[in-house]
Amino acid sequence: MDMLELMEWLAERGVTTVFKVDGDRMVERRSAWMVIVSGGPLGEDSFFRADLGTPDACLDSLLAHLESKGLSPFA
Repeated sequence: MDMLELMEWLAERGVTTVFKVDGDRMVERRSAWMVIVSGGPLGEDSFFRADLGTPDACLDSLLAHLESKGLSPFA
């Protein structure tokens, strides 16, 4: 599953998802990729953010977070 498929799957469940790359951070060789999720079945206090070096790292981090909340696209 790629990030776009996962974002669509989450949106269908009422979860807001932001996946971003920051050009300034990229030029500065810092963690330029970011993923944020909140809402839906994750609950009101569900805000999750990861700033990492690659899109795959963001995807892995997000999937681990979702599994910790009992929500998995693979179930």
